[in-house]
Amino acid sequence: MTKQEFLSLTQSKIVILDGATGSNLQKRGMAAGVCPECWMVDNKEKVVELQREFLEAGTDILFAPTFTANRIKLEEYGQTDRIVEFNRELIKISKEAIRLYREKSGDQRNIYIAADMTMTGEQVYPVGKLAFEDLVEVYKEQAKYLLLEGVDLFVVETMMSLQECRAALLAIKELCDLPVMVSMTYTETGRTFFGTDPKTAMITLQSLGADAVGVNCSTGPEKMHTIIKDMKKYAYVPVMAKPNAGIPKLVDGHTVFPMEAEEFALEMEGLVKEGASIIGGCCGSTPKHIKRMADRVKNFIPQPLNEKHIRALTTERTTTTIDLSGRFMIIGERINPTGKTKLQEQLRQGDVSLVSKMAVEQSELGADILDLNLGMNGIDEKEMMLLSMHEVLRVTDIPLCIDSSHIDVIEAALRLYPGRALINSISLEKEKFEKLLPIAKKYGAMFILLPLSDQGLPKDMEEKKLIIQTILNQALKLGLTKEDIIVDGLVNTVGANKTAALEALETIRYCKEELGIATVVGLSNISFGLPERQFINSTFLAFAIQAGLTMAIANPSQDLLMNTAFAADLLLGKEDAAERYIQRVTARPMQLTVGDEKQKTGNIKQKALKQDSDLAKDKTGNEVFHAVIKGNKRDIISLVEQELNNNKAPEAIIEEMLIPAINEVGSLFDRQIYFLPQLIAGAETMKKAIDYLEPMLQKGEQTKSPGTVIIATVAGDIHDIGKNLVALMLKNYGYQIIDLGKDVAAETIISTAKEKEADIIALSALMTTTMVEMKRVVSLVRESGLKSKVIIGGAVITESYALEIGADGYSSDAQSAVNLVKKLLDPSNHNE
Repeated sequence: MTKQEFLSLTQSKIVILDGATGSNLQKRGMAAGVCPECWMVDNKEKVVELQREFLEAGTDILFAPTFTANRIKLEEYGQTDRIVEFNRELIKISKEAIRLYREKSGDQRNIYIAADMTMTGEQVYPVGKLAFEDLVEVYKEQAKYLLLEGVDLFVVETMMSLQECRAALLAIKELCDLPVMVSMTYTETGRTFFGTDPKTAMITLQSLGADAVGVNCSTGPEKMHTIIKDMKKYAYVPVMAKPNAGIPKLVDGHTVFPMEAEEFALEMEGLVKEGASIIGGCCGSTPKHIKRMADRVKNFIPQPLNEKHIRALTTERTTTTIDLSGRFMIIGERINPTGKTKLQEQLRQGDVSLVSKMAVEQSELGADILDLNLGMNGIDEKEMMLLSMHEVLRVTDIPLCIDSSHIDVIEAALRLYPGRALINSISLEKEKFEKLLPIAKKYGAMFILLPLSDQGLPKDMEEKKLIIQTILNQALKLGLTKEDIIVDGLVNTVGANKTAALEALETIRYCKEELGIATVVGLSNISFGLPERQFINSTFLAFAIQAGLTMAIANPSQDLLMNTAFAADLLLGKEDAAERYIQRVTARPMQLTVGDEKQKTGNIKQKALKQDSDLAKDKTGNEVFHAVIKGNKRDIISLVEQELNNNKAPEAIIEEMLIPAINEVGSLFDRQIYFLPQLIAGAETMKKAIDYLEPMLQKGEQTKSPGTVIIATVAGDIHDIGKNLVALMLKNYGYQIIDLGKDVAAETIISTAKEKEADIIALSALMTTTMVEMKRVVSLVRESGLKSKVIIGGAVITESYALEIGADGYSSDAQSAVNLVKKLLDPSNHNE
């Protein structure tokens, strides 16, 4: 199947996918906890029968049951040596289902097989320890075996991490040119566990080359409307929706999905109206659900795709939209070692703390994008670029402009960047022109078009326009669009060329009015070699914004410059400009002085920064606190040592700094300001500090543990990301944690709880097929007379389910688990 055939199919009709595999096979005899691939290969006829029923229901694209047949998942069952067999045999099962369906029905319509891939369960660096390139290889290995048997397209589904989606998509694209659908799963907050929203996912993945982007699993269809609507607004590829048949419930000891086929079909019609054109069912959806759905939407025509692409950059959790006629934007220029001796010294030592500080300061001062340039002698620029990129993305959440004169450095950064970045820059110089344009296309990046050639600066405006048009035409041929490009106005110093400003302004007007392309300038170039440069820069900036300039590479700590930009937007009547201007100047009033008292605006800004920093320190205590808040594992030990050297007792560091910090991290998480990566980073930073202090505590009087917690993922379930984080957080609060791991039998949990006299038994499950094990554990606790309280959690678990099975509590995340344990072990609650 070609990409064009896939696009034609999705624009000609509402494409019908299949329904659930796991929950339906469980009804046909697959026991919880077995290796799904082993069972399916041993019970081929049952899988064929299920898939044939989906085809009879109207399925156009059949998902081969290769969902978890990757090396990391199979290792959980000791079955990695059968990876080739599983992937090939499971594709054969789908082919056999199609053959038997056609033989029985006589239907010769086009039916396509999608090779199905999903998350590995391991977290990619820097959240986890798995290197991005190793993850790409895991997906590439599985994809190679799937291609050996022949498939029509790929689907990467039930993903939680945008970075893991990128790894899978890149792996497939580097092996073949088949269409790829990518689908993430979202919580009821409208974000993934890693904090990615639908808009950011759509923009990032379609730019990277996904042929369809969507949502699956997550919830029932009635709660997916906003997600589909948000995706469709920015989509120029088809939108996919594959929800569960409602939220699962426990009935007579079995997990059931309450949404009947007719209700499911009605809700799916609503998703089609919101813009979904590829639809199916996930957990709990049967062939009957798919049949009712297909019948209900058979006369619908897919909504047209957006022809105009959006100008936007992303991180893993945010989108920065670039509006040609919108507010003026700043690319912060400070992270550049040129002329910065201290930064150069640190970089040579492999220290990126000043890079981190510059990133935070520029972000707080209003930079919309951060330019990242590590070009200097005496370092491995590629290594330093990647280290700095991870650091900047840890401490800020604004997109990056990757800036290097070396093509391999740019590509290495784009490959690991967990979103959509900006390249600075691509010129008509032969090597950059020929190599960087394909790289921009491959990684879905935007780029700054620099109107230079191998002959140097253009001799006049006509040559500048010709260079711009040449690069633009080649970009369009490669599949890039005008919205992917920002033209550099190529500002020269007015001290050497009196028409330099006029030429730059003409370029800006030409790009906006004739080409419809965004523009950027390196602002400080205009005043090079002249005194009191800030006045020239700010005046030129006002002229340039009036001419249509989109953004500038500048230092956001310069008040005069920034205030001029806000004022220019105000005078041009841009949306919300008045509010932004008032907020800017009242929050940071600028002091202009003359004569002997003259002071540069940059110094004023630094003074304001110091005042803000002192205020923050008053509120939060010290640098140890801030390190936990920012997840700064690199510096936490040295900061703790400083406190010890200042005669701070280990117990006081924990009670006065670490505990308040992790409480604040939890509060930020609860308020959806932080997401899973920041929560993990904060918890691991605190753990590192506590592990360092623990031997010192043992020398003195021991602090009594507030309770003993047995924690486990229930039998049949091999997922442990959430469970591990809960264990880590509880340990940080001083609880004695006994982690039994994953796929733990109920009897083992009970016997350990008796032996250890556990106060709490914490259970986790991620699959609907294993959540019934939680009820079994609760029943055994009651039968055995244990006084342990049982709490449960996991992606498929709800508070109503906890009440239904008689658990003592439910938590939706790690921080709420800590709060729940505190509440349950509070003596004042014991007699309630």
